[in-house]
Amino acid sequence: MADDKSRIEGEGSYSGTKDYNDRTEKFIKDGKVDKAAKDAVKSMDSPEAAQLKQAEEKGKAGDPRGMDKKK
Repeated sequence: MADDKSRIEGEGSYSGTKDYNDRTEKFIKDGKVDKAAKDAVKSMDSPEAAQLKQAEEKGKAGDPRGMDKKK
């Protein structure tokens, strides 16, 4: 049985990264990229476009969850 300390991954999660990479690869191989891109373009012409643009700007600002408490 593995030592509990061997499961501690710290800030960088190897298992999380592997899971993300695996799911991303599957998404691409399943041919879902074009549909997702078309859906994204359509959403920018929808009633929620302003809200999506605001979320994009917040993400680009570098602190999307508001955790950086600058004074």
